[in-house]
Amino acid sequence: MNSDMLRRYRALVEFLGSALGPDYEIALHDLSCAKPAIVAIANGHVSGRTVGAPLTNVAMQIIADRSYETENCKLNYRGVSAAGHALRCSTFFIKDDKGRLAGLLCINFDDSRYQELASRVLGLAHPEQMAQTPFAAPPANDSAAEPTETFFNSIAAATEDALSSVLDRSVPPQRLTQEEKMEIVGVLEQRGIFLLKGAVNEVAQQLACSPASIYRYLSKLNRERRTQKP
Repeated sequence: MNSDMLRRYRALVEFLGSALGPDYEIALHDLSCAKPAIVAIANGHVSGRTVGAPLTNVAMQIIADRSYETENCKLNYRGVSAAGHALRCSTFFIKDDKGRLAGLLCINFDDSRYQELASRVLGLAHPEQMAQTPFAAPPANDSAAEPTETFFNSIAAATEDALSSVLDRSVPPQRLTQEEKMEIVGVLEQRGIFLLKGAVNEVAQQLACSPASIYRYLSKLNRERRTQKP
């Protein structure tokens, strides 16, 4: 983002954080810099992040699938707070005058205090029932395919989380074939993990290979995609 845009959105982060209150985290990601990261955050205790934290899995997916080209925002999807609370998350796509994605403005709402209060009120009206059936909020998004947003303060943690979802930990990385490693790299690329600066080195370490091998896999995958296009 240019300096004027960055200044205006930073002020908006501060305003929304104060106006909405401590249960709402407001985070601003600048995607125009070499290392995309949070550049302003209000009520960061909700996710446990600070300025400089890397992109989330959902943010990387938005960039990778280019959904911002046809949409202006992503509303009401699930996240998990630093304390393990379910969050209702929404992201506004900040675009420049040419429609390119310049940043993300995210609002993450932790309603756990209200759920606890509602449980107490309902418990007064239906004590026996509520003693056996804990109160549960309806899902923020009905689509089972929607990923849950996870938050990290380091690239290493974000990469480790992405890898854990595709690696079979019962099989040592040293026993994986080149084809299996390339398949894993392909899945990670589709999820946008390599948008994180330093992710190549982290993935290489986890897969027990060299960074040059990861770049070679990525190059081969891109060549295969180009030849498959009609």
